[in-house]
Amino acid sequence: MDGHSDILIIGGGMAGLSAATALAATGQSIIVLDKGRGPGGRMAARRVEISGEKVSFDHGAQYFTARDPAFRETVAGWEAGGVAARWPAAGDDAWVATPGMNACVKAMASKLVVRWGVRAERLLREGDRWQVETDGQSFAAATVLVAVPAEQAAVLLADAAPDLAALAASVTSAPCWAVMAGFDAPLPIAADCYRSDTGPVSWAARNSAKPGRSGVETWVIHASPQRSRALIDLSKEEVAQILLADFFAATGIAPVTPQHIDAHRWLYALPQALKGEGARFDAANGIGIAGDWLHSPRVEGAWLSGRALADAVVQERLASTS
Repeated sequence: MDGHSDILIIGGGMAGLSAATALAATGQSIIVLDKGRGPGGRMAARRVEISGEKVSFDHGAQYFTARDPAFRETVAGWEAGGVAARWPAAGDDAWVATPGMNACVKAMASKLVVRWGVRAERLLREGDRWQVETDGQSFAAATVLVAVPAEQAAVLLADAAPDLAALAASVTSAPCWAVMAGFDAPLPIAADCYRSDTGPVSWAARNSAKPGRSGVETWVIHASPQRSRALIDLSKEEVAQILLADFFAATGIAPVTPQHIDAHRWLYALPQALKGEGARFDAANGIGIAGDWLHSPRVEGAWLSGRALADAVVQERLASTS
């Protein structure tokens, strides 16, 4: 057995770390598992070298808002700690993590026990504890919380918690192809953001203009859900060139050859959230779920869902000891 804890959380993105942060404050032992190599999830940042200079691309979530009072308080803490800043170019209430979009997730994870590069493969209930099998490791906990995309949760929970799996299976997510391009000179585009509700490019941003960024001219281009579906099975090299051409056509500038170009396919980028859920906790079996797909498809929605799940666990614990 590689790890015993009071609570095991599967998923080290914003929802999972939000839940873990709140529960760690209660004195319970928490272990978080995540299949990724490091903090980020859909708030990922990719570092590359262009012309001998290290630059970072935010190829997942581009910014976030803070409207809920509890989340605003958390964001204020991030700002004070130098890991978040306002980004007026995207809107009056837009924030970004600094120096990359994964900075807030890194800050949260640094205060927790997180095992990166560990994929949960099977959940088994044995007595009053859960056994979580991974690739070569095993963990045990009284309570398991699953904070991964709905499609992944549906598979993982199919045998362990069929009702929760069915809820997750009812959600569908739209994909998104993201292109990261670096140029040797600023592009002749005045605005730092481009949005469209109808074209093949739904969003593009001058990544190098975000707070805390520096270096060469870099852009992140997101395809619309429709365009992403049409290109879903192509190679990233093909998609990168197609979407770069779409971007030039959409902005009306002459094509420019980039110094660097890459693409990433997000299969579960935009979930059709189950509004009103927030989170779901099966107290009798000690298992729960959280994620933006249970609240709203935003960074703030993921944080609020994780906090809601943590609150449900705490309330059940209080009820059982009273």
